[in-house]
Amino acid sequence: VRLRATPSQGGRSGAGRRRNVAGVFAVASRWRTRIEGRRVLLIDDVLTTGATAEGCARALKAAGASGVDVAVIARVKELAGRPI
Repeated sequence: VRLRATPSQGGRSGAGRRRNVAGVFAVASRWRTRIEGRRVLLIDDVLTTGATAEGCARALKAAGASGVDVAVIARVKELAGRPI
């Protein structure tokens, strides 16, 4: 779950995106027993810098997941003409 609303990730650098989502995600207590000791597949629509996926993966690992794999539909290779 998202613990608090955050400003849009758009226009932020990789470091800015990581700061923006630091500590924002957690696993609801009712799901912890289903996650503990299991490998989790995290699915995201778009991967730009990976900051959001990384934040979610950290929350899943903190909840006891043995590992987290990420599958994405699309990956942004450059932003505003600059490689990411």
